[in-house]
Amino acid sequence: MLVGVGIGPGDPELLTVRAARLIREADAVFVPGRVAATIIAPYRTDVEVLSFPMTDDEAYISRCIEENAERIAPHARDGLAVFCILGDPNFYGTFSRLTEVLAARHPNVACSTVPGISAITAFASVAGVHVAGGIGVSDGSEEEARLLLKVKRPQETAARLRTEGFDDFVLVEKMYMDGQQVVRNDALPEESSYFSVLFARKKR
Repeated sequence: MLVGVGIGPGDPELLTVRAARLIREADAVFVPGRVAATIIAPYRTDVEVLSFPMTDDEAYISRCIEENAERIAPHARDGLAVFCILGDPNFYGTFSRLTEVLAARHPNVACSTVPGISAITAFASVAGVHVAGGIGVSDGSEEEARLLLKVKRPQETAARLRTEGFDDFVLVEKMYMDGQQVVRNDALPEESSYFSVLFARKKR
């Protein structure tokens, strides 16, 4: 199995307990650069640094990701491989592209993720600001998805969002708590608890 582990915004003390445990227990640990290797050094030093170039040369990027997938696949197929990435592996990271290549070339390799403290949430502590109410987060591109917190009436909320062009929905209720539920689209309940997050996306 390959687990994408978020290692937070940059401070080795801001890894989660689960992230530190997996890094210590893994049969092989991969990082996308020296910065990530430095962050996890208190937990593991025998790591393999892979090349994920910061360039606009899409062909070169794709070639590097394919080479990295081939490096990781044997370890992930036979044991536990961990790929450490700054922030959270599912937010603006390269992990999703890596798993797409693995799925195509090595469909027998299972992949999962462990969340990390992202720059989005770490920012508030560093900047000394408090966030409440609606907030927009963007990398500068057109809005494709939206996250809504405390969604107590998912069906009603999804119906409203459909009028704005959103047509794909995932509701997570009681995330990482007892009774966690993940439901999608037509299975959205009429009501949900205070601890509910609704993800809405515009399909391409």
